[in-house]
Amino acid sequence: MRKAAAHKRGDDVAVAVVDLSPGEEVEVAVLEGGEPLRIQVAEPIPLGHKLALRPIGEGEVVREYGEPIGRSLRPIPAGAHVHTHNLRSLRWDFGGGR
Repeated sequence: MRKAAAHKRGDDVAVAVVDLSPGEEVEVAVLEGGEPLRIQVAEPIPLGHKLALRPIGEGEVVREYGEPIGRSLRPIPAGAHVHTHNLRSLRWDFGGGR
């Protein structure tokens, strides 16, 4: 069962479609562009929240929908919860974060 979804191949995050538990290996559906991905969950991730699909370095731009959505505040390991504690949203940054 696919328990997370990424919008495009190359996105840095996927959205959990169920609550995810640490150590669980989940299949991630890629809605535009291909085969599902597999990732091991590093920490609890609630339904509707994001998980990192790859290690993300501090200060890196994070992409979802193929577009920048924020910048990491600290290193984020693959499978970790991505939320306001480790991501600064670009929602109000009209420069686009590029």
